[in-house]
Amino acid sequence: MRRKLNRQTNILLRVGYHTLIKFIIKVIPENRSGDKLVSFINFVDKHRRFPTKSLLFNDVLYQIMTTNEIIDPLRIFVSDKEFVKLYVKAVVGEEYNVPTIDVLRNVKEVEIYDFPANCCIKATQTSGSVILRKNNETIDIEKIKSWFSINYYRNQREANYKTLKPKVIVEPLLFNNPNLIDYKFFCYKGKPNLIQVDVDRYIDHRRKFFDSNWKELDFSTCYKRADKNIEMPDNFDQMLNIASKLSAGFSFVRVDIYSDGKSCMVGEITNCSGGAGEKFIPSNSEKLASEIVFNCLTAVIS
Repeated sequence: MRRKLNRQTNILLRVGYHTLIKFIIKVIPENRSGDKLVSFINFVDKHRRFPTKSLLFNDVLYQIMTTNEIIDPLRIFVSDKEFVKLYVKAVVGEEYNVPTIDVLRNVKEVEIYDFPANCCIKATQTSGSVILRKNNETIDIEKIKSWFSINYYRNQREANYKTLKPKVIVEPLLFNNPNLIDYKFFCYKGKPNLIQVDVDRYIDHRRKFFDSNWKELDFSTCYKRADKNIEMPDNFDQMLNIASKLSAGFSFVRVDIYSDGKSCMVGEITNCSGGAGEKFIPSNSEKLASEIVFNCLTAVIS
């Protein structure tokens, strides 16, 4: 009985703690000083330590989020899922863009739009607002309409999202496959040294990490490591080249690419992966990941 009471007490304390954190964050002003304070609170809450100026994975992301680097016009521009395609076209070519079927710019356009039987529907100003339509199945129009009221900036106070205009972009199901493998290249100074591979995202989300030589690494973040063997794509060198070119204009950034082994297309460019809050599994592997992605021993940011 005592053990049960202790467990219930701990649950209540955790709920109360997180409720308090959410309330504090909600009342903090939406300006750069407030953004920095929210980022600090979130970092300490997620990692149970203070951020440092070391070249540690999440600490570097925190530095980007809390400096004016996050409001660099290029970072803001590529945060929009419609506009990032203009950047991809200019840097590596239109052939590496996922085709755009339509861009819906208001709720009324959503209400009257005839969505293709097979398509990918995404909000352009958020992360994770995605519907994959297959075989003309029923889709939640009200959910799509609700995306227009989302200011994703308020989730983690990532200022690059603050001024983005809500839109809905409609794309084909890439490679006619609703269960694509997602290759995410973490690039530092134009060098893609660490690759996160996400599989079965809408079934049983798992991931693995590899270095730029496709050597599998024994850690993960947030999700369990995938059990299945993941072969190196036949066009992996091409993917590395694309990620390198697209990331050259940034200090540290993530370039997401899809591939069927023959051709590849850019999904998005992500400025602050996980909002600097993704925990490594095991926790001590963050140092190894940092040494790989930054291609050096952990050092202090100059």
